[in-house]
Order: sequence, then C-alpha cells, then structure tokens
Amino acid sequence: MTYLGPASLRSRFKKAPRPDWKVADSYLKWLRGRPCYLDGRGGCGFGDPPRRSPIEAAHVDCAGGKGMSTRVADSHAIPLCQRHHDEQHGKIGAFKSRGGWATFQIKYGFNAVEVADAYWKSWPGRVAWERD
Repeated sequence: MTYLGPASLRSRFKKAPRPDWKVADSYLKWLRGRPCYLDGRGGCGFGDPPRRSPIEAAHVDCAGGKGMSTRVADSHAIPLCQRHHDEQHGKIGAFKSRGGWATFQIKYGFNAVEVADAYWKSWPGRVAWERD
C-alpha cells in the first residue's frame, strides 16, 4: 500500500468550486449594506455583547435547490443582524434546542422565501448578473 502524505490527500479531496449560479458576491455585499429585515419587528440593533458584523446574509435553506453539504443559492438570502441570525440557527434564545427557519418564521410572522425573493428582485445589479 502506498502512503499518501498530507499534501497528496489534500489535492485528492479538494472541494470542487461552487457552481456559478451560487456565486453573487456583489449581491451579498449589497445585502449586508441593508438594515436587518427584522429591525422594528421584534427588536434589533447592535445590543450587548457587541457583534463582529452588524448585518449578515442569512441563507434561506427551505427555499430549495440545496444539496447535501452545500448551501442554498446566494439569491435566497436575507439580511439579518448577528443576533437574529444566531437565533435562526438555534444558537441563542428560545430556539436554542430547535433552530431552523420554520420556527423562526412563525415567531416573527413572515415568509423567508418570499422576503429573499423580494430582496433578490430589488438588487440593482441583478439584471446584468443574470444576463452574464
């Protein structure tokens, strides 16, 4: 049996690049410049403890098109402050043991797929990005 050192193992199991339909870095940058979607809908802001970044792009996994060990397309993301993003993932608050979009949407009374679609359609660079 031939020994495969760490370098050859890394090259053998290197992750494939993400498909183009998932990459929209300029969209995510634009999205992070928006206020938290839940600002005014259940508390938001910078709060305590301070966060590394005020707004994060939260990918809506229940929108579909997600494969095993991959995330959903970037066009299915909404801006959330770090506190709400952590809450959605079940890291803090009442959702600590459950997490997930289903319970998060019920708590705040919105449809994340529809909201993500509205943000995608309002992005100024969408038409040019979809054309390329």
